[in-house]
Amino acid sequence: MSDFHDHYPNYEVMSNHDEEHGKKARRTLWNVFWVMLAITIFELVVGFMAPSKGWSGTWWLKTLFISLTVVKAAAIVLWFMHLGHEKKVFKYTILMPYIVFMFYLIFIVLTEGTYSGKGGRLAKIDPIFVEQQKALANGHHGGGEAGEHHEAAGEEAHH
Repeated sequence: MSDFHDHYPNYEVMSNHDEEHGKKARRTLWNVFWVMLAITIFELVVGFMAPSKGWSGTWWLKTLFISLTVVKAAAIVLWFMHLGHEKKVFKYTILMPYIVFMFYLIFIVLTEGTYSGKGGRLAKIDPIFVEQQKALANGHHGGGEAGEHHEAAGEEAHH
């Protein structure tokens, strides 16, 4: 496989870099690409497997996806936005507000994501989901009360 050439004349020299620096920069870009691709494929595989394995909505799956998203965001900031080459004080000045905000979002998603506002034993389960599960268990396939009234009206019309 040959080296990358974009036919732009001597851009390494114009930027006060030699050809070796250009090769190193391109190699870094390709490494970042492969790391991001691997993380994304892993996320997709786990996401497609989750419903069949019963993982959907679990706290560890939410944490995994949020963590992988944060890792990808950090990689973009460090490599593509060149923050990785800056001094530590500047890095933390830029990153700390985002890190605090991400922890806050993780907390909200994991603790309040399914809160329904009703008290009692099922306070953190979505009431619509509970009703759908009850209907499926009783052999009804949706429609709720309106469907039941419709069926009753249809039976009365036939009598």
